[in-house]
Amino acid sequence: MQEARQGNGTRRAPRAAAAAKPQAENSGVSHNPPHKAMHEYESGLQWMQQGKFEKARVVFEKLVNSGPPELLERARVYLVACERNVRDSRLTFASPGEQYDYAVSLLNTGYYEEARDQFEQILSKHDSADYAHYGLAILQSMTGQADDCLDHLAKAIELNARNRIQARSDSDFQDMTDDPRFTELLYPEVS
Repeated sequence: MQEARQGNGTRRAPRAAAAAKPQAENSGVSHNPPHKAMHEYESGLQWMQQGKFEKARVVFEKLVNSGPPELLERARVYLVACERNVRDSRLTFASPGEQYDYAVSLLNTGYYEEARDQFEQILSKHDSADYAHYGLAILQSMTGQADDCLDHLAKAIELNARNRIQARSDSDFQDMTDDPRFTELLYPEVS
Protein backbone atom coordinates (compact mmCIF):
# COMPACT_ATOMS: atom_id res chain seq x y z
CA MET A 1 0.00 0.00 0.00
CA GLN A 2 1.09 3.50 -0.72
CA GLU A 3 1.10 6.07 2.02
CA ALA A 4 -0.62 9.33 1.15
CA ARG A 5 1.12 11.47 3.70
CA GLN A 6 3.89 13.84 2.88
CA GLY A 7 6.97 13.84 4.92
CA ASN A 8 10.29 12.19 5.31
CA GLY A 9 10.81 9.03 3.30
CA THR A 10 7.53 9.18 1.42
CA ARG A 11 7.41 10.13 -2.28
CA ARG A 12 4.37 11.34 -4.09
CA ALA A 13 3.92 10.49 -7.73
CA PRO A 14 3.79 13.64 -9.86
CA ARG A 15 0.50 14.43 -11.53
CA ALA A 16 0.62 13.40 -15.16
CA ALA A 17 -0.91 16.57 -16.58
CA ALA A 18 1.37 18.85 -14.61
CA ALA A 19 4.46 16.88 -15.58
CA ALA A 20 3.71 16.70 -19.29
CA LYS A 21 3.10 20.38 -19.86
CA PRO A 22 6.49 21.74 -18.78
CA GLN A 23 8.31 19.05 -20.77
CA ALA A 24 6.49 19.96 -23.99
CA GLU A 25 7.18 23.66 -23.44
CA ASN A 26 10.86 23.04 -22.75
CA SER A 27 11.41 20.68 -25.69
CA GLY A 28 10.38 23.22 -28.30
CA VAL A 29 7.95 20.73 -29.83
CA SER A 30 4.28 21.49 -29.69
CA HIS A 31 1.41 19.13 -30.32
CA ASN A 32 -0.37 21.68 -32.48
CA PRO A 33 1.41 23.37 -35.39
CA PRO A 34 2.03 27.04 -34.75
CA HIS A 35 -0.52 29.34 -36.29
CA LYS A 36 2.00 30.93 -38.69
CA ALA A 37 3.17 27.57 -40.07
CA MET A 38 -0.41 26.40 -40.54
CA HIS A 39 -1.20 29.63 -42.37
CA GLU A 40 1.82 29.11 -44.66
CA TYR A 41 0.78 25.51 -45.28
CA GLU A 42 -2.73 26.63 -46.27
CA SER A 43 -1.35 29.32 -48.56
CA GLY A 44 0.85 26.69 -50.24
CA LEU A 45 -2.23 24.57 -50.87
CA GLN A 46 -4.03 27.58 -52.34
CA TRP A 47 -1.10 28.29 -54.68
CA MET A 48 -1.24 24.67 -55.85
CA GLN A 49 -4.98 24.85 -56.48
CA GLN A 50 -4.41 27.95 -58.58
CA GLY A 51 -1.72 26.17 -60.59
CA LYS A 52 1.05 28.41 -59.26
CA PHE A 53 3.40 25.56 -58.44
CA GLU A 54 6.60 27.61 -58.23
CA LYS A 55 5.14 29.81 -55.48
CA ALA A 56 3.75 26.75 -53.67
CA ARG A 57 7.12 25.01 -53.98
CA VAL A 58 8.84 27.88 -52.15
CA VAL A 59 6.30 27.69 -49.31
CA PHE A 60 6.56 23.91 -48.89
CA GLU A 61 10.35 23.99 -49.13
CA LYS A 62 10.41 26.45 -46.22
CA LEU A 63 8.06 24.22 -44.19
CA VAL A 64 10.19 21.15 -44.89
CA ASN A 65 13.31 22.96 -43.70
CA SER A 66 11.93 24.76 -40.65
CA GLY A 67 8.29 23.85 -40.12
CA PRO A 68 6.81 21.95 -37.20
CA PRO A 69 7.06 18.15 -37.24
CA GLU A 70 3.29 17.83 -37.53
CA LEU A 71 3.39 19.33 -41.04
CA LEU A 72 6.70 17.88 -42.17
CA GLU A 73 5.52 14.75 -44.00
CA ARG A 74 2.59 16.47 -45.74
CA ALA A 75 4.82 19.37 -46.76
CA ARG A 76 7.33 16.90 -48.27
CA VAL A 77 4.63 15.21 -50.33
CA TYR A 78 3.34 18.53 -51.67
CA LEU A 79 6.89 19.75 -52.32
CA VAL A 80 7.55 16.73 -54.56
CA ALA A 81 4.26 17.34 -56.40
CA CYS A 82 5.14 21.00 -56.93
CA GLU A 83 8.62 20.19 -58.19
CA ARG A 84 7.18 17.70 -60.66
CA ASN A 85 4.60 20.19 -61.93
CA VAL A 86 7.19 22.96 -62.25
CA ARG A 87 9.47 20.64 -64.23
CA ASP A 88 6.66 19.38 -66.45
CA SER A 89 5.31 22.87 -67.13
CA ARG A 90 8.69 23.90 -68.52
CA LEU A 91 8.65 21.14 -71.12
CA THR A 92 7.97 22.28 -74.65
CA PHE A 93 8.12 20.12 -77.72
CA ALA A 94 8.67 21.13 -81.32
CA SER A 95 6.44 18.32 -82.56
CA PRO A 96 4.27 15.44 -81.34
CA GLY A 97 7.06 13.11 -82.45
CA GLU A 98 9.48 14.83 -80.10
CA GLN A 99 6.98 14.50 -77.25
CA TYR A 100 6.57 10.81 -78.16
CA ASP A 101 10.34 10.29 -77.93
CA TYR A 102 10.30 11.90 -74.49
CA ALA A 103 7.40 9.66 -73.41
CA VAL A 104 9.29 6.57 -74.59
CA SER A 105 12.36 7.65 -72.62
CA LEU A 106 10.18 8.00 -69.52
CA LEU A 107 8.69 4.57 -70.18
CA ASN A 108 12.12 2.99 -70.59
CA THR A 109 13.35 4.44 -67.30
CA GLY A 110 10.30 3.25 -65.35
CA TYR A 111 8.41 6.54 -65.03
CA TYR A 112 5.14 4.95 -66.11
CA GLU A 113 2.69 7.59 -64.90
CA GLU A 114 4.72 10.40 -66.43
CA ALA A 115 4.93 8.46 -69.71
CA ARG A 116 1.17 7.88 -69.63
CA ASP A 117 0.62 11.61 -69.16
CA GLN A 118 2.76 12.40 -72.20
CA PHE A 119 1.05 9.83 -74.44
CA GLU A 120 -2.36 11.09 -73.34
CA GLN A 121 -1.35 14.70 -74.00
CA ILE A 122 -0.37 13.74 -77.54
CA LEU A 123 -3.73 12.02 -78.06
CA SER A 124 -5.64 14.98 -76.63
CA LYS A 125 -4.17 17.16 -79.40
CA HIS A 126 -3.82 14.53 -82.15
CA ASP A 127 -6.43 11.80 -81.74
CA SER A 128 -5.20 9.98 -84.86
CA ALA A 129 -1.62 9.63 -83.57
CA ASP A 130 -1.26 5.87 -84.00
CA TYR A 131 2.20 5.92 -82.40
CA ALA A 132 0.76 7.35 -79.15
CA HIS A 133 -1.81 4.54 -79.03
CA TYR A 134 1.00 2.08 -79.71
CA GLY A 135 3.06 3.60 -76.88
CA LEU A 136 0.11 3.34 -74.50
CA ALA A 137 -0.38 -0.30 -75.57
CA ILE A 138 3.23 -1.04 -74.63
CA LEU A 139 2.81 0.79 -71.32
CA GLN A 140 -0.36 -1.18 -70.53
CA SER A 141 1.40 -4.44 -71.41
CA MET A 142 4.33 -3.61 -69.14
CA THR A 143 2.02 -2.71 -66.25
CA GLY A 144 -0.19 -5.79 -66.61
CA GLN A 145 -3.32 -4.10 -67.92
CA ALA A 146 -4.22 -6.49 -70.72
CA ASP A 147 -7.63 -5.08 -71.68
CA ASP A 148 -6.34 -1.52 -72.02
CA CYS A 149 -3.29 -2.81 -73.90
CA LEU A 150 -5.50 -4.58 -76.44
CA ASP A 151 -7.75 -1.53 -76.85
CA HIS A 152 -4.85 0.81 -77.62
CA LEU A 153 -3.08 -1.72 -79.82
CA ALA A 154 -6.28 -2.32 -81.81
CA LYS A 155 -6.66 1.46 -82.29
CA ALA A 156 -3.00 1.79 -83.33
CA ILE A 157 -3.45 -0.99 -85.91
CA GLU A 158 -6.71 0.52 -87.15
CA LEU A 159 -4.95 3.85 -87.72
CA ASN A 160 -1.81 2.31 -89.25
CA ALA A 161 -1.69 -1.35 -90.35
CA ARG A 162 2.13 -1.40 -90.07
CA ASN A 163 1.71 -1.39 -86.28
CA ARG A 164 0.48 -5.00 -86.54
CA ILE A 165 3.78 -6.07 -88.13
CA GLN A 166 5.77 -4.05 -85.58
CA ALA A 167 3.90 -5.57 -82.62
CA ARG A 168 4.58 -9.12 -83.83
CA SER A 169 8.30 -8.69 -83.12
CA ASP A 170 8.16 -6.17 -80.28
CA SER A 171 9.56 -7.72 -77.10
CA ASP A 172 7.68 -5.16 -75.00
CA PHE A 173 4.54 -7.24 -75.61
CA GLN A 174 6.07 -10.43 -74.19
CA ASP A 175 3.58 -10.43 -71.30
CA MET A 176 0.72 -10.54 -73.80
CA THR A 177 1.88 -13.52 -75.90
CA ASP A 178 -0.21 -16.04 -73.94
CA ASP A 179 -3.41 -14.03 -74.37
CA PRO A 180 -5.46 -15.48 -77.29
CA ARG A 181 -6.99 -12.04 -77.95
CA PHE A 182 -3.50 -10.67 -78.56
CA THR A 183 -2.77 -13.47 -81.01
CA GLU A 184 -6.07 -12.86 -82.84
CA LEU A 185 -5.29 -9.16 -83.11
CA LEU A 186 -1.82 -9.72 -84.54
CA TYR A 187 -2.67 -12.69 -86.78
CA PRO A 188 -6.24 -12.18 -88.02
CA GLU A 189 -5.56 -14.31 -91.09
CA VAL A 190 -5.13 -17.40 -88.88
CA SER A 191 -8.43 -16.97 -87.05
